[in-house]
Amino acid sequence: MFTPEYNAVASVQPDGNASFPLVGVKIAGLTLDEAAAAIRKKGNQHLNAPDVAVLLKEYVKPFFAAAGEVARPGRIDLRGRVSLVEAVALPGGVKDSARRTQVVLLRRASANTAQVRIHDVRKSISPGGLREDISIQSGEMPVVPRNSLSKVEPNIKPIDVGLYSAAPRFL
Repeated sequence: MFTPEYNAVASVQPDGNASFPLVGVKIAGLTLDEAAAAIRKKGNQHLNAPDVAVLLKEYVKPFFAAAGEVARPGRIDLRGRVSLVEAVALPGGVKDSARRTQVVLLRRASANTAQVRIHDVRKSISPGGLREDISIQSGEMPVVPRNSLSKVEPNIKPIDVGLYSAAPRFL
């Protein structure tokens, strides 16, 4: 006998759990069949052999966001493994004004906090540094800061080279 009052549409929360009538189940990272089996197992505690079908209604594609001194800052779909070096190359690479020795990687630790790590991307692209290149995870943000010279450069007045174009004359 079917009991439609137990039918439900649920969203997977950031902690990986989904709530259904009578049960809550952690289903993040599971296939649809594995999620159905987990819900059925929990449901067996309250119902006699529940019939469970799981359909994927929508999902958020994995992504990362590149910011700072990259050619095209913004959100980039994460397809497969992407290293930090690739994460700053995919948005068009770094600008001349970039500080390659201090790329900041922001990784969400909780709803209110982030883990901040500084990486030397210049070292990572050297032959011995490839082992130090790390993988980007969904939701992370590499931020490429400006270098010191680019912060000073707007305040420097250009020299009129026309005054110095003639060769010096000695009398």
